[in-house]
Amino acid sequence: MIKHHKIYRSPLFYVGDKYKLYPEISKYFPKTTNRFIEPFTGGGSVFLNVKANEYFLNDIDENVINIHQFLIKQSENSKIFFDEAFKLIEKYNLSHSYIKDIVPQELKNKWKKTYYAKFNKQGFNQLKTDYNSSSEKNILLLYLLLIYGFNRMLRFNSKGEYNLPVGNVDFNKNTEIALNNYFYLTKQKNIQFHNLDFLDFFKQIDFQENDFVYLDPPYLITFSEYNKLWNEKTEKRLLDFLEYLDTQNVKFAISNVSHYKGKINHQFLKWSQQHNSFDIKSNYISYHDNSNKEFREVLITNYDPEILIPTQKSINFKEFEILK
Repeated sequence: MIKHHKIYRSPLFYVGDKYKLYPEISKYFPKTTNRFIEPFTGGGSVFLNVKANEYFLNDIDENVINIHQFLIKQSENSKIFFDEAFKLIEKYNLSHSYIKDIVPQELKNKWKKTYYAKFNKQGFNQLKTDYNSSSEKNILLLYLLLIYGFNRMLRFNSKGEYNLPVGNVDFNKNTEIALNNYFYLTKQKNIQFHNLDFLDFFKQIDFQENDFVYLDPPYLITFSEYNKLWNEKTEKRLLDFLEYLDTQNVKFAISNVSHYKGKINHQFLKWSQQHNSFDIKSNYISYHDNSNKEFREVLITNYDPEILIPTQKSINFKEFEILK
């Protein structure tokens, strides 16, 4: 049986996932939430752990949303999912320590830190070729590419082909546990997924009392594949909209990085001064850079976590010029 005080991790193992930070950031979340609204859902570790009556979830990455919707459907019969996944894992001769360790000891001895990558490379490349060459994309194949791929990321070239190399990873017990937890938890939740620009997503929502918006947007001054979609203009669109939410008494909390490797997000810092700011001990660490440069991750709220102001109004989007 699942214990509800435990923190659950998404089986997407997404880059920038808030799984490790959730215990810290959730201290500042409202104690009661009617509808949880998340425009940058990513892997989904936050919504898995938040208790609410309804969940409105969005991500601009169609593949991320497709995987979520696929996995939720698999929760109806998880045995069939694991059986189908294992057939593919066997077909491509990929490691699967959640059932059995099949990596030869001599390979482990020769490649002590990278033996999974060495063992899985051939099968992974064939899996990638088969996925890219199929006319109808199989989401289970894509999920396996995510699990066995480099840094468990999703990246595609200009032709729409998945183009990451194999990672030094395995379908292990943690993967199986994360999947089973996801299946269990999502069956208990009333979820709506969207695949839209964040402002278009907000247009779909008629805000109500005790709604809570949590945002973990791409970070303007850090480096990742996802952040390439973000710039100062999109950041301003977001911050302007949050000001509008504030005028409507809609509670929100936003994670961001204000200082990174000598860079400062001046736009975000200036905006955040009118709200409540909390320093977060981040797990965002580069193992390739041991320099002692300033790094700061923050959580900004438009409410006092101890004195919450209930939402009083519904939003009329015709009033908001940025959406036009």
